[in-house]
Amino acid sequence: MKLTDARELSESAQEAIRERAVHAVVEQGMTCTKAAEVFGVSRQTISEWVSRFHQEGEACFTNNKRGARPQELLDEDETELMLLVISEYTPDDVGLPGFLWTRQIVGALAAREFGVERSPHVWGRWLKSHNFTPQKPARKSVHQDPEEVHTWLNVTYPKIVEEAKAEGADIHWLDESGLRSDCTSGRSYGPCGKTPSVPVTGKRFRINYIATLTSLGLLRFMVFTGTFSGAVFVRFLFHLMIENKGKKLVVITDNHPSHKSKAVNEWLALHADRIRVEFLPKYSPEMNPVEYLNHDVKANAKKRYLATNQQELVEQTETFLNRKSSNQPLVMNYFLAEHVQYAEAA
Repeated sequence: MKLTDARELSESAQEAIRERAVHAVVEQGMTCTKAAEVFGVSRQTISEWVSRFHQEGEACFTNNKRGARPQELLDEDETELMLLVISEYTPDDVGLPGFLWTRQIVGALAAREFGVERSPHVWGRWLKSHNFTPQKPARKSVHQDPEEVHTWLNVTYPKIVEEAKAEGADIHWLDESGLRSDCTSGRSYGPCGKTPSVPVTGKRFRINYIATLTSLGLLRFMVFTGTFSGAVFVRFLFHLMIENKGKKLVVITDNHPSHKSKAVNEWLALHADRIRVEFLPKYSPEMNPVEYLNHDVKANAKKRYLATNQQELVEQTETFLNRKSSNQPLVMNYFLAEHVQYAEAA
């Protein structure tokens, strides 16, 4: 009697034979030679199935699709150019609509440059194969002046560092932020298609804080409930100056109007021998290390429990910031973000 070639069987029949053969060898102790006789395949095939089972688990039972290997969408030079453009430019920079690289826009670029047209799903797989993933982009103001940023990085800030070393001064980076009771932070796992719910208070209240960081891992902060103003700024600078025990301070911050108010300038003039304030380029929050502390606070300070009133939110925020201030290496990590690494050595 002529045996049926297993390759002529349906996919489900082939998978069933493969599963039974592997089960017989792995679970029942049958030899590969005996299994080959029983299931009508070669001993080498049985051995390969068992080896694949140990490597892949039950996924090895499923048939691999046969046929010609798919051709690459783009050749090596075309791929290199595409990845360079997507990494370094926005669609608007190269004459395409928008500022985000979606699968459709990537496809439009390939069609325009190389005449290659495929569905968005194909371009999604192509991007994944080259280690590109969809991500929430960092925001960059259209009002930011590249020349001002260049001058800050190459002239202004190096001069500040040099003068601070000559004066024996500490450099502190400063920013303000706030938390609201009705803002939910973090993510929670839940069944697919069923959004998890979290309890929230019906009361709306907020708190604010002002903080400074140094590249050596020092964190100073003040939590307050009122509106941020020049008076609040001066109060914090005064406490900061006292805590620095006579050592001169250079405070680097953004261009918030309260930082440049008449009252602030008059106070700074009175204490010019102890403290001075320098300003980052306009519209450049990403260049301030405290911005990354703010992200951390907003994402994690309220995770432990629900604050039901303003005082509880104050205590919650102070507890979080106190934990951070007691861990120098964690504070120093805020200086590792791409846009603030220039400040790490100060």
